[in-house]
This record gives sequence, structure tokens and C-alpha cells, in this order.
Amino acid sequence: MGDKSEQSALHTYKSLDEEGLFGSAELPKRPTGSLVMHSMAMFGREFCYGVEAAYVTPVLLSVGLPKSLYSMVWLLSPVLGFLLQPVVGSASDHCRARWGRRRPYILTLCLLMLLGMAMYLNGDTIISALIADPRRKRIWAISVTMIGVVLFDFAADFVDGPIKAYLFDVCTHRDKERGLHYHALFTGLGGALGYLLGAIDWAHLELGRLLGTEFQVMFFFSSLVLTLCFIIHLCSIPEAPLTDVAKDIPSQQAPQDLALSSDKMYEYGSIEKVKNGYVNQELVLQGGKTKNPAEQTQRTMTLRSLLRALRSMPPHYRCLCISHLIGWTAFLSNMLFFTDFMGQIVYHGDPYGAHNSTEFLIYQRGVEVGCWGLCINSMFSSLYSYFQKILVPCIGLKGLYFMGYLLFGLGTGFIGLFPNVYSTLAMCTLFGVMSSTLYTVPFTLIAVYHREEQVSNAVPVLQRALGGGLDGSSRGQGLDCAALTCMVQLAQILVGSGLGLLVNTAGSVVVVVITASAVALIGCCFVALFVRYVD
Repeated sequence: MGDKSEQSALHTYKSLDEEGLFGSAELPKRPTGSLVMHSMAMFGREFCYGVEAAYVTPVLLSVGLPKSLYSMVWLLSPVLGFLLQPVVGSASDHCRARWGRRRPYILTLCLLMLLGMAMYLNGDTIISALIADPRRKRIWAISVTMIGVVLFDFAADFVDGPIKAYLFDVCTHRDKERGLHYHALFTGLGGALGYLLGAIDWAHLELGRLLGTEFQVMFFFSSLVLTLCFIIHLCSIPEAPLTDVAKDIPSQQAPQDLALSSDKMYEYGSIEKVKNGYVNQELVLQGGKTKNPAEQTQRTMTLRSLLRALRSMPPHYRCLCISHLIGWTAFLSNMLFFTDFMGQIVYHGDPYGAHNSTEFLIYQRGVEVGCWGLCINSMFSSLYSYFQKILVPCIGLKGLYFMGYLLFGLGTGFIGLFPNVYSTLAMCTLFGVMSSTLYTVPFTLIAVYHREEQVSNAVPVLQRALGGGLDGSSRGQGLDCAALTCMVQLAQILVGSGLGLLVNTAGSVVVVVITASAVALIGCCFVALFVRYVD
């Protein structure tokens, strides 16, 4: 009997180390095709981001949006995302849908992205067809376009967390690393294609004349690419529903036996339902044996319990979130003002001049060249994500993280001090290094932390055969990924609310690039000194 218990405990330790997820069998190695299919969601999302970057300002100007409302358009979406991202992440941890925990949320957010694009790219045309009064038409066109932009940004920012959690749920640790590299690769490719498509003058082409305006052309391509990419993504890797955990555990099994019944007692990641040396049977069987499943979910999902879970996050998770916030603040500070920097500082144009003046035309030329710089950034981000797999064994995650921040800080500082067309475009390759780093290294560290927790929490289970015990945690991978993704929204809030004031105070957009450089170099010190790395 003792040998049998010890073998069960050893099996639990092994399966936790190798799987990290619920289920009775070790997770299989995912083929490259499945990981590529999973990455198509990032391609479609970033493609639509590129289209938005090219067209959202012309759309807002065409409907007559007052300048006083610009800040509200750009700040409302990140504020909503920052407040709601952890709630949805935790909700997906406890979702019992037959289709899985993450995919229902991903599908919903994809539909919201499509609705948002339809509203901001076609809103003016639809309102013009429905309303004849010019004043009412302008008010409704502005309202619909604003709602569309906010809705698209909200859903596009939001969907990243469930996509990452979906990858972590269904892959082994090695496949998680491979999957994140493919995510970065297709993120860069999607962004580059979106920027290129947005640079084409569709109004003078046959397709533009057929569909009406270039806005309708871009909606056609964006909706088609987004729909196809997310269909491929949702069909990439099967996702086991949470209720399958309960079905695999015999109802007649005694609580003391459940502690030794392999890793089916775990939902995934750091969610272990083990108390005082045995499994809490009510929590293990929450998928099918709870007295009131709705009440159980509601109790798990109260705001107080969510905040408690965030407060209980280990210090190294919080340090990783802070480093992610610093990195995205630096990156967005540069990228959101980059085309304006090219037009005003590098080309010496005037955005406030008359539209037929030489200064304004020079500014427009600088903005066009800046768009090509953003395309270079996306292309090099894809290329660098491939070389990351070669660099990791040589310099490790710490070296990779530090190098991304350092190169970006030096590159932005250089173009701020010595603005030149060719050197600025060359430095866009370093922006790609930073972009790829932000999309891969922090989430790889999250996966490493969870794997370490699974192994360390399996040791007391092994000791259970000898009479030990352990305490569990209520945090899950969905919540941790959401907390990390929240830093992107917080960075958008900081950049949107602070940099405009900074530019007005300094009187030049150069201060934005210098600020991005300084923040990135501070981030170098932080990732070197405070972020925890696991060998």
C-alpha cells in the first residue's frame, strides 16, 4: 500500500513537471503547423492595427471630430482595458463552456473587433444614407465613428491575454516558447502588410471605384483577413473544457485517495485545490458536483477575491509587470509620435500650414516616409523573432531582455540627437528588436514562473505519501497573462495623458523621442536588477 501511494505521488510530481495542465495524459508535442495556425490570430490582429494606424486619423478628420475629443478617443479604450482585463482573465480561468475556457472569449472579442471596424470605416457612409439633415448627420457620424474606434481598440488590446493563456493551457513548456516566437513572427508580418496596404492609393484604382471609397476597400480586406485568421486560430489546437477534470475523477473516491490520484486534482498552472494534505473534493469537482455552480462561479469571481488574488501575486510577478510597463511606455512614446517626428523634425515640415503650402506638403512627405519606417519596424520584428531562438541558448532570457531595451534606448536617443532621414530609417530596425522582445520575453518568463510553481508545488504532494501537506493558490494563468497585458493599457494611459502636455511645454516633438530613450535605458537597469530569471 505504501509503495502504491509513493508511486502515485511520484507520478503526480512527474506529470506536473511535464504537463502543468489538467488531464490524465502528458501533453503531446505540438506540430509546427498547429503553432503556426495558432499564431494567425496575431497576424490578423496586427494587420487590422496597421490599417487603423494608417486610416483612423483621416477618418476622424473626415467626420469633423473636434480636437477636444481626441484625447477621449485614445484614452477611453485603454482605461476600460486596464480596469476589465484582469476580470475577464480570471473569468476565463473558471469558464466551463464545452468549447474550452479561452476560445469563447477570443471569438467574442473577434466579433467586437469586426463590429468596431465596420463602425469607424463605414459609419459616415451609413449615417449619410440614413440621415439627411447635415447637423444631425455630423453628430451621428462623429458618435458612431468614435464608438467604433474605441470598440476596436478595446477588443484588439483585450484579445491578447486570452490568446496567450490559450497557448499556455494546451502546450508543453518547450512548445510555449516556440509558440511565442511564432506569435512575434506573425505579429510583425501582419503589421507590415497592414502598413503596406494602407500606403496604397486605392481611390485611383479600380477596386476603390468599385467599392466606393478607400475606407470601404480597407474594411473589405481587414474583415476578410481578420475572419480567416481567427477561424484558423480557433481550429488550431483542441482545448479541453474545465468540466472534464471532474468527469475524470471517480465520485466514489475518498478524499484521502484524491490527494494521490495523479494531477487530475489540479485545474492548471498555480491553481491547486489541496488543503491539509488532501484535496478539497468540493473544489475539485466544481465542474460537475457543486451544489450550485452559478453560485460557485459568482463566489470565485467577486471583485474582492480578484483583488486579493492580484495582491497575493508573488513579488517577481509584480517586478515583471513593472518592467513590461516601462518597456511599453518607452515603445509607445516613440511609435505614436514617430510619423509626426519624421514630418516635423526630420523633414522640417509644418503640420499647421495651409494644405497647399510647401511646408505642409513636405510634412506629408515626412509622414509617408515615417509609415515606411513603421513597416521596417514590423518586418525586422518578424526577422528578429526567428533569431531569438538562436540567441536564447547563448545569452539567456536576461541577456535577450536587457539587449532589447538597451538597443531601443540607444537607437531612439541617437535619432533624437541627430535627426536624419537615412539614420532614422536604419534605427527602425532597433524598434523591431524592442517590439519582438516585448511580445515574447515577458510571456516566456510567465510560462517559466508557472512551470517552476508546478514543480515546487508537486514536491509537497510527493511528501504527502509520507504525511506532509501544502497550501494552494487561487491564481491562474489567465489572470497572470491579463495582469501582464494590463500594463500595455496602463502605458497607453500614461503616454496619452502625459506626452501631449510634455510636447506643449517643450514646444517640440523631439522631447518625445528623448523621453522614450530615457525610459528605455531606465528599463535596462530594472530588467537587469529586479526581474527574476530561472535557469
